[in-house]
Amino acid sequence: MEDARNVQAGKKRVPPAGTGKDTGKGTELAESAWVITLFCVACGAGIGAVLPLLARLLLKLPWAPLEGPAELLTSIPEPALTLGTVAVGALGGLLLGLAAAHESLSVHVCDTHLSLTIRDSTREFTREEIAVLCRDGKDLVVLAPDGMELAREHCGLPWPRLAGTLAEHGYRWAEEDPYRAEFRRWVPGTPGLPEGADALLRARAQARKSDDDAEDARELRRELLRLGVVVRDEEKRQYWRIVGG
Repeated sequence: MEDARNVQAGKKRVPPAGTGKDTGKGTELAESAWVITLFCVACGAGIGAVLPLLARLLLKLPWAPLEGPAELLTSIPEPALTLGTVAVGALGGLLLGLAAAHESLSVHVCDTHLSLTIRDSTREFTREEIAVLCRDGKDLVVLAPDGMELAREHCGLPWPRLAGTLAEHGYRWAEEDPYRAEFRRWVPGTPGLPEGADALLRARAQARKSDDDAEDARELRRELLRLGVVVRDEEKRQYWRIVGG
């Protein structure tokens, strides 16, 4: 009701930072890149500030790992040592923050369609393509009427805000994947999979061991979807279900 009154009065609604904004053609929700970056910089600087203290405590132990690097670090006079470690930590936090902001998900919700943007890539789904959206752990999942998974992305948006926005635009929301009970844990040689799916799951399990192969893991997920196999992850484990199975 408040949103409707604001629109009627010609007022611009300003939401809390990092939650969402009304674009006039829908509602856009996105994490604040500044908040993400500043948080990472602060954490990096904090770690850098305590690093000299940790190095000195390490050298007081009867036996200490990394004794050589600790001695080298503490040989630098103060305040240059602390200023240097804080600067290095802040720089590392900045780089991490920029990467995290680039990987963050933004959602644009309209009455007729929904768009997901991540890593400079946008995917759009029409209202008719979407049966339900749901939360699965830290992932936002978009499901089609036949149970096919249209999208699964890590989501750092406030869940109540996202659910409320989707409801405002008439989309169905579920707090849990309605097909969760159908997932089975994958082990090599699992019976019941379509031809070729086991090999793709093996390759994906290997790709998930390294952050450098994250894009390979995403591509293999897409290949499995083409075979009608939906995959979800729990830590290092993979679970699967067959669409319509």
